Amino acid sequence: MKTEKKMSRRRFLEANLAAAGGAVLMPLLPRLTQARDANDRILVVVELSGGNDGLNTVVPYTNDAYYRHRPGIAIQPSDVLKLDDDFGLNPGMLGFERLWKSGDLAIVHGCGYANPSFSHFTSMAYWHMATPNSGDEFGWLGRLADAMAPATADNMLINIGSTQSLAVKSRTHTPIVFDDPQRFQRNGFVQAQRVLDSVAGRPQQNPGGLLNPTRRFLNNVARSARSTSALVRRAWADYDTPIDYGIAPLDLPKVAACIASGLPTPIYHVSVRNNAFDTHVQQPALHRRLLSYACDGIHGFIRDIERLGFGDRVTVMVYSEFGRRVPENANLGTDHGSANVMFLAGKGVKGGHYGEPPSLTELTEGDNLIHTLDFRSVYATAIEGWLRQKVGDEVLKGSFATLPVFA
Repeated sequence: MKTEKKMSRRRFLEANLAAAGGAVLMPLLPRLTQARDANDRILVVVELSGGNDGLNTVVPYTNDAYYRHRPGIAIQPSDVLKLDDDFGLNPGMLGFERLWKSGDLAIVHGCGYANPSFSHFTSMAYWHMATPNSGDEFGWLGRLADAMAPATADNMLINIGSTQSLAVKSRTHTPIVFDDPQRFQRNGFVQAQRVLDSVAGRPQQNPGGLLNPTRRFLNNVARSARSTSALVRRAWADYDTPIDYGIAPLDLPKVAACIASGLPTPIYHVSVRNNAFDTHVQQPALHRRLLSYACDGIHGFIRDIERLGFGDRVTVMVYSEFGRRVPENANLGTDHGSANVMFLAGKGVKGGHYGEPPSLTELTEGDNLIHTLDFRSVYATAIEGWLRQKVGDEVLKGSFATLPVFA
C-alpha cells in the first residue's frame, strides 16, 4: 500500500487543532438529546465565593456573646429581619425573608470540617471535591453525575461562569461551561474557525471507511460544540420573564432560561465571583449589599421557576468556602474563619432550622467557631434527599447522615 507522504495545510491544521482541542478550543461540549423524564429533579448549587460571614448573615440577635465579640459591626436587634426568638437575617436579605415566610428556606447551622484551612484556594478545593484535608481528581458534582449516568450521557452538568469550577469536573461527562449566552460558541483562533466549522459539519465516516475512535470522538465534540452553543443562544434569546431578580441577579436567569428551554440538565453550578464575600475591611455596608444581591437573585429565581411550572423540580443549595472569625478585626471587618451556615431553598424544602448552632463562648484558640455538622451531610441530603440518588456514600467517599429537609 502506498503511503501518503504529503499533507495539505488544511488537513494539517485540522489534525493538530483536533489533537489540541482540550487546550485551545473551549468549551468541549456533549451533544444535546431528547429531554429526560419531566419529573426528574434539578439541583442548582450557588457559591458565595470569598468566605461569607455566617454570623452577620443569620444573626443570633439575643446572644450577648455575639455583641461582645463584635461591638462595631454586630447587627442590632432593631435592624435584623427576625425569624424567631433566637435568630434573624441580615437586613439586606429581604429575598430570603420572603422564602422563610413561605416555608421555602432551610437554614443549616454549624457546617464545616475538621482541621479547617483558612486559605481561599485550599478550602474552596476541599468544598469542591468534598474531600477535606485530602484531594481528588474530580469534583463532587462531577462524581455525582458519573454515579447518576455511568456511561457518557448528554447535558449532565452546566457550569455558568467564565471558567470551569473544580466542583463539576467529571471522569465521564464534559460540563457545558459558558458565561454570556449571546456569545456562547466554541472558541478558537480566527484562522482555524473555517476548519472547525468544516469538521463539525462532516459525517462520521471517511470515504475510505470508519474514522479511528479518537478522530471520531473529536469530530463529535466539534459537532456538539456548534449545535449546543446555538441551542443555548436560542434559549437565552427566547427567554423573557416578568420576575424581578434584583439589580445584580447572579447568573440565575441564565439557569432559568436553560430549564425553560427544556435542556435535560440535572446539575447546575453558579458562583458569586471574584471572592466578593472576602470582607476584611468596613464590612457592614458591603456585606449587606452583597447579601441583598444574592438573596434577591435566588428569591427571584425560585419564583420564576414556579412561574415556569418547574417549582416542584428545582432546589437551590447555597454555600461558601468558609465562614469568618467570631471577633471583628481592627478594620471593622472579619478575617477568615471556619464553621458557617448553608441554605437549601425551593418549593420542595421543609423550611426551618437544621443542625446545631455553634457556641459563641467555646471557641478554638484562634477565636473560631467549632463546627457541629460536616458539610458533606448537606451534600448527602441534596444527593439522596432531593435528587433521590442512593449514591451518597460512593460520591462523598464516606457515610454522612442526611437531614430531614425534604419530604
